[in-house]
Amino acid sequence: MRGWMDAALAARFFSLNLTQKLTMPQCGDSDAARRRFNLRDNSSPASHCADALASPVSSATISRNPHPRLFTSDFSMSSYSVRPAIARDAKSIAEIHVATWQAAYADLMPADYLASVNVEKRFAFWREAIEFSDPQLLVAVDGEKIVGFVGFDRSRDAGSKSSTGEIWAMYVSPEHWGKGLGLALWDGAREGLKEEGCTQVTLWVLLKNERALRFYENGAGFKREMPSLKTVAFGSVRLEEIRLKRPLD
Repeated sequence: MRGWMDAALAARFFSLNLTQKLTMPQCGDSDAARRRFNLRDNSSPASHCADALASPVSSATISRNPHPRLFTSDFSMSSYSVRPAIARDAKSIAEIHVATWQAAYADLMPADYLASVNVEKRFAFWREAIEFSDPQLLVAVDGEKIVGFVGFDRSRDAGSKSSTGEIWAMYVSPEHWGKGLGLALWDGAREGLKEEGCTQVTLWVLLKNERALRFYENGAGFKREMPSLKTVAFGSVRLEEIRLKRPLD
């Protein structure tokens, strides 16, 4: 559900303006300071990176690239930019979340289960996530239209090091698959996690989601952690998911 392209081309798609107050724990904070609710919701996997919403516990200020650039894709005539999500983006993010999930998982999950995923629930979820910057959210924009997003923050996995970040969710609208937006969003999340002091990053993906695995392994340099393999229920089916990991440098 991401765009596939050479890493060398990724930078041409990436523009980022992170000048905002972020209410979130830094990767170097203590476990007590990072304690939060962890609402992993299996009705809402992201790529499959599990979504979450949590309470803010500390503040950090990021200021980078105050003059975002626009790049024209080699694969289309569109220009894309990546920027921090704002409150009015929540509905578009929810619509992309639902549409992309239903397209990506059509052959993996029961139709009635996919049909139960609705924009209203996702809208409330992402509106609150944007309000509290938990997780941090970046959106990919084609002109004035939001066409993808990524959520990232510190790893939610039990026992993870304070320097480990996580891609919580990443979606690109189906009509924009294959145009490089996945790597543009990954670039943005990677830089954001590095600014927070993280040195490693993880994510969870369904083992049968071959498109996502190709992107993360071949395009973004992630490696599978085989001991992490686990089974998760989605309606009447149970699917295996696996954790991927890579250094941020």
